[in-house]
Amino acid sequence: MVRSLLQRMLRWLPLAGMLLILCSVPVKAAGLPGKADISKGPVTIEAEKLSYDREKDTYHAQGDVLITFTGGSLMAESVILDRQTNEAFAEGYVLLMSDGDILEGDRVKFDIDTKTGIAYEGRMFLVKNHFYLTGSKIEKLGEETYHVECASATTCDGDAPDWKFTGSELDVTIDGYGTLKHGKFLVRDFPVFYTPYLLFPAKTTRQSGFLFPRLSFSREKLGLDVEVPFYWAISTTSDATFYQRHMSKRGFKEGAEFRYFLSSSSFGTFYGDFMNDSGRVTDTSGGLSRNWQSDQKRWSYYLNHETVFDPSFSFRTDIRKVSDNWYFKDFSSHNYYLDNYSPRELNKFKRVPFVGNESLGSLDSTARLVKNWQLYNLTALVRYTDDFTSASNDPTLQKYPEITLKGIKRPVYGTPLNAEFDASYNYYYRSVGQKGHLYDLQPVFSVPLQFGNYLKFTPLAGVKGTLWDRDDNYAAAAGEHGDRTLYIAGANVASEVSRVFDVGGEKVEKIRHAIKPELTYTYIPNTNQDDLPDFVARVPEQNTITYALTNTLTARLKEKAGGKSYHEFLRFKLAQTYDLKETRREYISPPREKRPFSDVDMELDVKPFQYLAFQARNKFSVNSGEWKQTNYDLNLSDWRGDSLTVGYRYTQSALEEINLSLKAIITKSLSFTHVLRKNELDRKTLESSYGLMYSKQCWSVEMKYTETEDDKRYTVYFLLYGFGRLGGW
Repeated sequence: MVRSLLQRMLRWLPLAGMLLILCSVPVKAAGLPGKADISKGPVTIEAEKLSYDREKDTYHAQGDVLITFTGGSLMAESVILDRQTNEAFAEGYVLLMSDGDILEGDRVKFDIDTKTGIAYEGRMFLVKNHFYLTGSKIEKLGEETYHVECASATTCDGDAPDWKFTGSELDVTIDGYGTLKHGKFLVRDFPVFYTPYLLFPAKTTRQSGFLFPRLSFSREKLGLDVEVPFYWAISTTSDATFYQRHMSKRGFKEGAEFRYFLSSSSFGTFYGDFMNDSGRVTDTSGGLSRNWQSDQKRWSYYLNHETVFDPSFSFRTDIRKVSDNWYFKDFSSHNYYLDNYSPRELNKFKRVPFVGNESLGSLDSTARLVKNWQLYNLTALVRYTDDFTSASNDPTLQKYPEITLKGIKRPVYGTPLNAEFDASYNYYYRSVGQKGHLYDLQPVFSVPLQFGNYLKFTPLAGVKGTLWDRDDNYAAAAGEHGDRTLYIAGANVASEVSRVFDVGGEKVEKIRHAIKPELTYTYIPNTNQDDLPDFVARVPEQNTITYALTNTLTARLKEKAGGKSYHEFLRFKLAQTYDLKETRREYISPPREKRPFSDVDMELDVKPFQYLAFQARNKFSVNSGEWKQTNYDLNLSDWRGDSLTVGYRYTQSALEEINLSLKAIITKSLSFTHVLRKNELDRKTLESSYGLMYSKQCWSVEMKYTETEDDKRYTVYFLLYGFGRLGGW
């Protein structure tokens, strides 16, 4: 056994380095493992026999050759380095491991100067994308270009993969595209389809090219639905996606999305689509009717842009427009807005805050400029609203613009007196109806008083002044100008008492029970508001006491690392308002008994542990003895991935709806899903879907049937891990 450190055998540096260079196909695509920097750590060479042929100027290492370096190693039966041609040969069982990637081959030949070479009977595994590639000959033609003969590719583990692509020749350029000639897709060695030529992406950075198509079948509304997206990497700061969509019952729909990232503080997205809708539709819903017997020009566009000039100054636009009231009804199964819906803005380029389906009643477009100071906030807003429940949008009020200045609550000249204010200007515009200017100013003064640790008393008083100036066609007859002054007074009393119980459990150490009573008095005197234009909100007379009681249970938990954490696992709040004005009422028409007590508001949140959560938001009428509103949400799950979500919505004489979502793990590979949405008030099923998903290590298949009020959809999706989702009909 001969062992030597590389530092003692400098002439071996080219051999060790080039053995690594051969395997320098970037790990991010189909190629050999990544290039290692051998200068950053020690390299050792082991062999049973090491010799040098002076006549041929070649080095020979034989018998269990092992070269180790930082991040990996190389093993072979023999290695020869030709100093004249700078070519190296490794034979026997050649095995290279580098940063988790693996190359195996019977023979390896490479050129040290050109950094090219050939691996015979090669097999590769790329750990980052779990990708396997084999070939009778794997040839490196350039820095990032490779040619493989008798190629096979899969992401399945094992010697008998569930699926694989094979072909006579494979050519691939890293961060570009790959081509497969005479390609076959095999399932358990059984050929499923053949293609004489297959183009596929082999990218690790943003590159232009076609994305996986989307296919579905809508029995009633759209027919066969095929969408083929094309991605264009315009520059390092911008890209675009073009959507070509054909619906056999509607026609072609073309869309384009453009995204730009000028800096971390300035970015945005623009999307637009257009189609000549060839569908012939006659229907009535929500009081609106249509009779489309010819092609309809239909479109939508969306612009989301944000620029943060500094942490206190920003500008943002959210422009959303569609051609007609039925856009989201007709394309509720799939559209850009559903694909990019996000209730939280975690992704700068996925910021659609509404669910774009048939239930959407209106759509707002806004442009907003915000400036913050330490004690003030200034917001300038322009808002345009599309009302989908009305045949015409002319009567809908728009804000062109709304300017609001808020003064943050603060002490006045160091006294106990606090002051805050809201000042605003609005111009309300619409084509039909009253419109004009509105000015509001509302200063509020309060004095927070603390009595020990158990009671806080805060009296307050304020005034709300309103001016308006109408400029519609009927203003002269009804009064072009006017004003209103409202006085507001009140007080708030709040307290909290608590007790800590020492549980001493393995996980729960202590539980804190807190009771928070609160009392709020509000007084607004009666003010004549008969001459107000309809764009000014009426403020009713008020003389009320609102009382609330909140109970909370909070657990102190032991953490594994010895730390502590807190979890509020129960919150229950009751609140009601008592109307003093109602108790003093002497007459009302038609006569009825006095009802000073409002509905009781109930809020309950229960989350005893990770897999169970329950929420309730209810209103109970003490006058009629009936529930005016009940809303329940139950979420159950377990460590296997089973989950059940049940929601119940009830508003007396207006709404009764049940929403259910179920996922059941039947076996390790098979799962079942079910979604149900029912309108119990009208005895209608809004949506019912059933799905089965069968998953293996490298693939899955999902079958789904969805039925809505006006459509039936069938989908079958095949997912090949590492290649994407295919199919769907």
